[in-house]
Amino acid sequence: MEIFFSVVQRKVVAPNDFTDLAQVGNRLRAFEDRYNATAQPFQWKFTHSDLDDLLARLDRHTADHPEESSVAPAA
Repeated sequence: MEIFFSVVQRKVVAPNDFTDLAQVGNRLRAFEDRYNATAQPFQWKFTHSDLDDLLARLDRHTADHPEESSVAPAA
């Protein structure tokens, strides 16, 4: 979803030169129609194994540096 919304941000919303909400809606609907007609599946390169490795590295880092963790310690 983040990739899709990034595309919408770059190709539809920016620059923010709309005069009213109806114009925003019209541009979003036109983009949706065009996108649906030409969309192809994303070629994901981040595998389950990559995610497992990343999470393990984050766990190790958090264990080694608890002061940098954004998670509040349990009471």
